[in-house]
Amino acid sequence: MTPTIFSHPDRKMPTFRPFKALAHFRKLIKDKEDTEQVFHIFESLPRKGFMDDARAFVESAKGRQLMASEPYLPDLLDDHAWIDKLPEGSVGHAYVTFMRREGLSAAGLVAEADKMGRPRFDDQVQWYANRLRDTHDLFHILTGYGRDALGEQCVLGFTYGQTGNYGNFFIAYAGGYEVKRGVKANAPVFGAIRQGQRNGKASQAIIEQDIRALLAEPLDAARARLGIGEPTLYHEAHRAYRSRGIDPYNFLASQAVAA
Repeated sequence: MTPTIFSHPDRKMPTFRPFKALAHFRKLIKDKEDTEQVFHIFESLPRKGFMDDARAFVESAKGRQLMASEPYLPDLLDDHAWIDKLPEGSVGHAYVTFMRREGLSAAGLVAEADKMGRPRFDDQVQWYANRLRDTHDLFHILTGYGRDALGEQCVLGFTYGQTGNYGNFFIAYAGGYEVKRGVKANAPVFGAIRQGQRNGKASQAIIEQDIRALLAEPLDAARARLGIGEPTLYHEAHRAYRSRGIDPYNFLASQAVAA
């Protein structure tokens, strides 16, 4: 059902709490798979312009059309049987391959967010916020950043460039510091994150796309249409790690071998 009101009267806006964000980041560092902490960080670092951006999109012709026609995104993205029927080389095929390899699902991301216990409202703000959550793994596919430690920070840098959300900025650069501190290599960690941020700002907003149509699009064509730049410094960082015998997808194993 299409939400008819912009913001429910019971909706309370979160307050800016940077020290709480830092506490949750420390928990995330201890277990990078504890995705719930990411949502706590986002809630602790709300952006003043979020509501204005949400209103501008949901009141646009494109936003109204998507609210009325697009399926609930987690259901769409987890319908692998439908996506498997899309052409080879499509965004959807790359997405499903990635999700199966990593053991991920869109519903799983929703479950992590729901652990916070925040009330959900049938309003347009909720619909817009859900798009930010549900498209995260699509960002990996479209940008070319993997789920390695640096790749995750680069995706968040890209997302910050797209949305301006402070939580993305905080985790991207604080996480980049942890990568730089923990693995000694002449790799352009912060350069790669900044490039991701620039690429995100320069490209079209992914959350404003028709996701069903985007999944059917050839991956290279989608990247070109959206104006997403090549992650050259991310690849340079991977080369720097591998030249020193470090697996960028498994820093802990690489450190153990080195020891």
